[in-house]
Amino acid sequence: MTYAPPVEDQLFVLKHIVGIDALAEAGFPEASADTVEAIVEGAGAFAAGEFAPLNRIGDEVGARWSPEGVTLPEGFKAAYRAYVEGGWGTLSGPSEFGGQGLPLSLATVVMEDLGSANMGFSLIMMLTPAAVEALKHHGTPEQQAMWLPKLVTGEWSGTMNLTEPQAGSDVGALKTKAEPAPDGSWRLSGTKIFITYGEHDLADNIVHLVLARTPGAPAGTRGISLFIVPKILPDGTRNDLRCVSIEHKLGIHASPTCVMSYGDEGKCVGWLIGEEMGGMRAMFTMMNNARLNVGLQGVSIAERAMQAAIAYAGQRVQGAREGRPAPILDFPDVRRMLLRMKALTQAARALTYCCAGLTDRASLGDPEAKLRADLLTPLVKAYGTDVGCEVASLGVQVHGGMGFIEETGAAQHYRDARIAPIYEGTNGIQAADLVGRKLGLEGGAVLARLLADVKAGSEGHPALAELAAACERVAAHLQQSAPDDRLAGSYPFLTMLSVATSGWLMARSLAALAKGNASPLYIEMKQATCRFYLERIVPEALGLSAGATAGADLLYAVSSEAFAA
Repeated sequence: MTYAPPVEDQLFVLKHIVGIDALAEAGFPEASADTVEAIVEGAGAFAAGEFAPLNRIGDEVGARWSPEGVTLPEGFKAAYRAYVEGGWGTLSGPSEFGGQGLPLSLATVVMEDLGSANMGFSLIMMLTPAAVEALKHHGTPEQQAMWLPKLVTGEWSGTMNLTEPQAGSDVGALKTKAEPAPDGSWRLSGTKIFITYGEHDLADNIVHLVLARTPGAPAGTRGISLFIVPKILPDGTRNDLRCVSIEHKLGIHASPTCVMSYGDEGKCVGWLIGEEMGGMRAMFTMMNNARLNVGLQGVSIAERAMQAAIAYAGQRVQGAREGRPAPILDFPDVRRMLLRMKALTQAARALTYCCAGLTDRASLGDPEAKLRADLLTPLVKAYGTDVGCEVASLGVQVHGGMGFIEETGAAQHYRDARIAPIYEGTNGIQAADLVGRKLGLEGGAVLARLLADVKAGSEGHPALAELAAACERVAAHLQQSAPDDRLAGSYPFLTMLSVATSGWLMARSLAALAKGNASPLYIEMKQATCRFYLERIVPEALGLSAGATAGADLLYAVSSEAFAA
């Protein structure tokens, strides 16, 4: 089916949740109402016209490897060129390096549309802005002048190189080496795996940001440094790096997931970013940006799966209602699934856009916004991707047997969605980050202020008020718990807090409907999705309190050997 960008909901969330008008007044003067509307409408039309038609061939043909490199299917290079020439990658880029300096929250709309239209293809656009962030905050002026202009436009793409065969979530176990050279550069050697768009034929250059160890560096993450390692060196020659192979994956077939080998001939040139052994600090700048965008991928794939399910349910006639043949859309359980899909998708969109807006305010020097964005980032990444998987699964269910058949496309949404809870830090790691770092921000005051806002906005929504109070109780319990007990309850707590925060945003949306001038059908559906979320999904989260406070004793009541019994 075709993709129809959700322009009306995107504009509604930007206005009433992000506060895009106030953001423009605070420090983004170019983000006028007319500009915002034009960009949102234009981005949707671009994604639907250029990227969506390539989604099927991207899945069925996918990226292809040969000793000469990796190629994408027919049409991808032209679509990528149109993306670059249209300036879509420059929206939130720094103006001093060719960007438009517009809010991240506005660029988030573009990324959502591209991900809905073609999730595998959109991954190249996701990691390049993350590389821009790392260089903007940690690169030298000379490095910024050299690399940022073409990364900002998308003429060159960027990658993030952390993972090695023995170093996945345990980044500190990596073994890639960097040796100093007399000219101030470094020579890298090692192998990286799971490198998204590590090799391709879409851009003139690929700028790899690679974590490695320098001589004498201590073990663990404290001994890691970050390096710029381009495919093509400034003198135009090819660097000593290559893509050894690409992975054969469940989904996102259009995205080449590469095994990269650096320094086979001892001549792989790189340049240090920031301080030696300061690599994790620089990489986390990149990862926080990527985690927000991965959470957004959950929204993207949920939107596409939901649209497909609604279209199918409206035309698939089975059985009868009131004595007449009826589409399955008319039956209660199908309506329950479709409303759940809509409510989850719109709630996750509100949460993600909210965090992007807070990041914009943080960039203007608002310390409270930065703290709240830090708190919400693991929620966006984990809850957004969980929503993507649930909605894509429901999409298969709505299609019935045809959902299990590849031709309908529902299966592709399900396959594509499944990676998002895994990469850029598994959702379990996001939960550990929440209870290990974010729970204690300002001694718990950052979380307390968020929950106070949720409670203040829960008038008329008793289940939301009850969930906010439950989150307070669980947070107090976890702060006093032993480390294993805290981690054992981390995922249920993350879901509780995500639903409470999203419920608050949906309550705000419901109240804002009376102030806007949206179309009658949009108002009708938005009222229904907000009510569904607040009256059905929020109460479900209350049941997670038991798991969040149960501790780790039961998890360790059996031996490791017993798991195989």
